Amino acid sequence: MAQKHEIGSPEDVSILSHGVKIEGNLSSEGNVRIDGTILGNVTVNGNLTIGESSEIRGEIKAKNITNSGKLEGTVNALNKLKLESKSVLKGDIICRVLVIEEGAFFFGNSKMNTDMVEKNDEKK
Repeated sequence: MAQKHEIGSPEDVSILSHGVKIEGNLSSEGNVRIDGTILGNVTVNGNLTIGESSEIRGEIKAKNITNSGKLEGTVNALNKLKLESKSVLKGDIICRVLVIEEGAFFFGNSKMNTDMVEKNDEKK
C-alpha cells in the first residue's frame, strides 16, 4: 500500500529552476531549492538550498542554508550555513554554525547567532 503524503510535509521542496528570474520577494513555509535568479529578499521557514547556477541579491533568511551559487546581501541562518566550494557570498552572515569549504569565496562579516551566545553564558 502506498504511503499517504501530506501537503506541506518536511520532505516537500519547492524548486525555482535555472532560467527563472524573480524581481521581488520570495517566502515559503517549507523547504526551497533555488537554481534561478532572485532580485529581492528570500525568507524560508525550512531549509534553503542554493544551486551553482543561482544568483540572489537581497536579504536571505532560513533555518539551514546550503550555498553553491552567488549571494549578495545579508544571510541569516537560524542554525547552519554551509558555503560549498563554488559559492560566492558578498555580505554579512548571522548563524549558529558556519561551514566554509575550500574554494568558497566570502567577503563580509560573520556573527554567531546571539541566542546561542546567551545560552552559553547561562551555562557558566
